[in-house]
Amino acid sequence: MSCDKAIVVTTIQLPTASVRRLAELRPDWRFVVAGDRKTPADWHCPGVEYWSIEAQERLGEFARLLPLNHYARKNLGYLAAMRQGARIIYETDDDNLAYDHLLATVERDVAGTRCAQSGWVNVYRHFTDARVWPRGFPLELLNGSFESGVTGEEVRVACPVQQFLADGDPDVDALFRLTQSQEILFRPGSVILGAGSYCPFNSQNTLWWDDAFPLLYLPSHVSFRMTDIWRSYVAQVCLFRAGHHLAFREATVFQDRNAHDLMRDFRDEVAGYLNNLRIVPMLEALDLSPAPEDMGENLRVCYRALVEAGIVPQAELPLVDGWLAEVGQIALESAA
Repeated sequence: MSCDKAIVVTTIQLPTASVRRLAELRPDWRFVVAGDRKTPADWHCPGVEYWSIEAQERLGEFARLLPLNHYARKNLGYLAAMRQGARIIYETDDDNLAYDHLLATVERDVAGTRCAQSGWVNVYRHFTDARVWPRGFPLELLNGSFESGVTGEEVRVACPVQQFLADGDPDVDALFRLTQSQEILFRPGSVILGAGSYCPFNSQNTLWWDDAFPLLYLPSHVSFRMTDIWRSYVAQVCLFRAGHHLAFREATVFQDRNAHDLMRDFRDEVAGYLNNLRIVPMLEALDLSPAPEDMGENLRVCYRALVEAGIVPQAELPLVDGWLAEVGQIALESAA
């Protein structure tokens, strides 16, 4: 069965209440779950297509190169969805309980505040007065980020990547959770970022259109807590160079977070605390093509630069090449 809209999740747990609810709420979306070594062998949920390690390996060489016991197994869920005809991919996690309106309306064009500030922007300030920041926001700029909210004109533009927020226990870093304990409920609204404005986005409640699919790649040789964050830096640089926009939108899920060891999270985020601020300027300085069809090659250039800077290990590059080969082949087959 082919479906142009797909949901992608990776999990090591039996089907959670969040996964079951999402499958029931959106039966018109193909729902792909990528397992890992720790995922129970008897995993099954009505309305969900489960890809075991064995099934993933049949996707080809890239699947066999991808490390086990890592969140980046989600890459294989993306590829499975693409091979089945997806033109829109929604990704989430197994601890996000969907609100009724999640995915009820999916539109590439977004109406919202076009951020006028340049540099790093704490987008959460637009949605709450709480002193909170998204995971991956450079700590050096944190205090200054609370001085003002997002300002700019109201526009309606195409956004091939859209990050929706999560109420309850939203996506914040270990420093926030170690020092604060509060439930966050975000205001409605939308913020649109373009060239020159940056904010980390995650893989927990995010919509992607097919022209941005090459940028879905989650690096595998970085920590679980940095894989989607550093992906978001690369994605923004590549999106903005091609003249595209990124939207941050209202909460459509309530996160009842899975149990985490906060000190382990902290250790996994240290590389980010030390490097986050320098990555984007380094990537912005690269000679990237403004042609939208060169998005994949720009991704490759970005990862080579991250390797040369000692931020990402050399072992990442064969995976980047393998990912782009898979995405390119799927595009060719779809066009045939």
